[in-house]
Amino acid sequence: MDSISIQLEKPIAKLIIKDLLIGDSYRTELSLVNTKINLLEQKVFLKDSIIFSLNTKSSNFENILYTKQDQLAISQELSRNLQTDLKKQKLKTKLFGGTGILIAAGVIFILK
Repeated sequence: MDSISIQLEKPIAKLIIKDLLIGDSYRTELSLVNTKINLLEQKVFLKDSIIFSLNTKSSNFENILYTKQDQLAISQELSRNLQTDLKKQKLKTKLFGGTGILIAAGVIFILK
């Protein structure tokens, strides 16, 4: 195997070693920065998914609220109808109850 050797002067060799060490430290720093960027991207994704989930829950709660309001309106309408029907039934009962007593009294009076 052919080997070529290069001889450098001491100050130049020191500068080359210094540059290599600085390059290694920058490579390490770049790796750490890339790791930090990846973590930040994961946090953003997680926050977005939480926001989406909360928006979905909010929408579901609004739908439930509207449904409950509709149910309440229907219940109130049915209650009013029942009250009206109850008043009518009470009136019929009073009329027929009084009439029944009069008819029974009339029959008893006639039979005597």
